Amino acid sequence: MRCFPIVEFGKPLVEMDLPTPEPGGDEILLRVTGCGVCHSDVHIYDGYFDMGDGKKADLTAGRELPMCLGHEVVGEVVAMGDSASGVNIGDSVVVYPWIGCGECVVCAAGDEHFCPKHRSIGVMVNGGFADHLIVPHSKYLFDHSSVPAEVACTYACSGITAYSAISKAAKAGTGHMVLVGAGGVGLAGLAIARNIVDATITVCDIDDGKLSAAKELGADNVVNSTDKDAVKQVRGLTGGGAAAVVDFVGAAASVGFAMKIVARRGTVVIVGLMGGSLPLSVPMLPLTAMTLTGSYVGSLEEMARVMALARNGKIPSLPVQKRGLSHAQKTLDDLKAGQIVGRVVLAA
Repeated sequence: MRCFPIVEFGKPLVEMDLPTPEPGGDEILLRVTGCGVCHSDVHIYDGYFDMGDGKKADLTAGRELPMCLGHEVVGEVVAMGDSASGVNIGDSVVVYPWIGCGECVVCAAGDEHFCPKHRSIGVMVNGGFADHLIVPHSKYLFDHSSVPAEVACTYACSGITAYSAISKAAKAGTGHMVLVGAGGVGLAGLAIARNIVDATITVCDIDDGKLSAAKELGADNVVNSTDKDAVKQVRGLTGGGAAAVVDFVGAAASVGFAMKIVARRGTVVIVGLMGGSLPLSVPMLPLTAMTLTGSYVGSLEEMARVMALARNGKIPSLPVQKRGLSHAQKTLDDLKAGQIVGRVVLAA
């Protein structure tokens, strides 16, 4: 099995040739045909989240190295364990990677992505920065039909993350929604919002190239959040503030910006994990009745909804660049430097 795993956190990925795993029981072996590269991969590669004020959340514990990143995976079924069913050899499928222990009350509630003992693919166990991958059960595999494989794989993270966040934001009202950040997940959010909410949508980012991509995907308005009057622009467009703001960046500056452009009684949904901290004026919460909430990837049920939308042509394609698997390290570096619009998908 050709792969590019982490051998030491923060150090370059190393090309390795390891034994191809053999499926047993309910397991399915895939030949990886595409794997999206996500900002979460950068955080895991670095080995920490930036918590702000010089604090870091350690991500090295519980991960056995070498380990392959990559949780946005599409592949072809090439082998099955003795008791596996639900798919056939040759099927092209997208992997739901947020896999729990299957035994706790969290998993029983359908929220495997919050399982305290999760076994998420490409996060805790080997992922798609390889030419083969083991999936524990066929229930985590989804047919993508006519959706191109390199687009379909992005739904496993950017797709369901965006869907779950937009669904939460929609509960605040659908008059005007603002999306902060037009990276891979933000653009997915825009594409999905167009199909599940009836709202005027404004997209904000610091990069004019990403704003152009958002405009092409159907944003009603775009605003560069580095403009001196950016807050005034957005509040003018939204009639005094948006009912819902979704922050796909998750940095101190972006959250602070979101809180300035949300309407009274509005909701700010924080999705991104770029990190940092910010001072919070506590009286502003009751005085504005603002709701601050987080949103983390999505459930298996939400994955099914996203894939149904995609198969029915309800989600426009993200900008996707295809690169060879050998470009895994360069792609992490480019993503960290903010040089990628949309998604890069690696293929062996």
